[in-house]
Amino acid sequence: MPRKNSLPHFIAPGVAAEMDNWLGYLASERRMSPRTVEAYRRDVAQFLDFLAGHLGAAPSLKRLATLAPADIRAFMAARRAQGVGSRSLMRALAGTRAFARFLERNGKGTLGALAAVRAPKIAKNLPRPLSVTAARGLADPDLAAGDGHEPWIHARDAAVLALLYGSGLRISEALGLRRADLGAGDTVVVTGKGGKQRMVPVLPQVRKLVAAYLALCPHDPPDAGRLFVGAKGGPLSPRVVQLAMARLRGALGLPESATPHALRHSFATHLLARGGDLRSIQELLGHASLSTTQIYTEVDSERLVAAYRSAHPRA
Repeated sequence: MPRKNSLPHFIAPGVAAEMDNWLGYLASERRMSPRTVEAYRRDVAQFLDFLAGHLGAAPSLKRLATLAPADIRAFMAARRAQGVGSRSLMRALAGTRAFARFLERNGKGTLGALAAVRAPKIAKNLPRPLSVTAARGLADPDLAAGDGHEPWIHARDAAVLALLYGSGLRISEALGLRRADLGAGDTVVVTGKGGKQRMVPVLPQVRKLVAAYLALCPHDPPDAGRLFVGAKGGPLSPRVVQLAMARLRGALGLPESATPHALRHSFATHLLARGGDLRSIQELLGHASLSTTQIYTEVDSERLVAAYRSAHPRA
């Protein structure tokens, strides 16, 4: 529990006492780690430090209750000017709001201004797809030859990665396939998030890779068993596929962003670049909302702008 009177001079005594109580509550009753408690303390202290300069004096509990949304926005602007990013600023506001809720629960006033101001939006990290050449190259069983693994292991890894790119599957969906799921048709029904099922295409090239793997596989699982198995015949772990991808990254000279999930991103991005419509891509990916799929339009737009800048004589 924090020591009394250990808080900075720019925090009014009444506020300091409540902060000590709050931090003690987080440590003892909420059982937060010392680092988390310290992060909360630091975030609120920074807010109060700003207010002391902004208002001309350390704010009392009564003064905190009269803050206006403009005061909160001024704090956010000041932190922005100091180079603080959206994620850090959002965390600072979250900590300050947690302190405000503590004050309100204990009858020490309501900081309505904090609730009236929206937290900054966090920019979504855009997917980083592979090039078509790289995505195709990952499905080459001979690429990893010489790494000490048996040929059937190489064939299995190539088949899994080909499914991720060729059908846009999540790694859990590919590894969840049963041997009987891949029938003679050109589609397969996969079970996605929330147990929702959808039908996806399986390209002839992908079927050939799966058939090659099954022909070499020393294990013979029943139709109800998993299609892809580990070295001892049990279910294949996602970690094994991730490690295989890491080895292939080195062979192809690909960046760290080339993960198994990046193949799903590549599937969607390459379809969109070749005229695929968003609704169809949404269905293929199993997205519940079209807004989730729309992120790929941003990826494609970025690539178009980059191509323009590198190729246009006046760019």
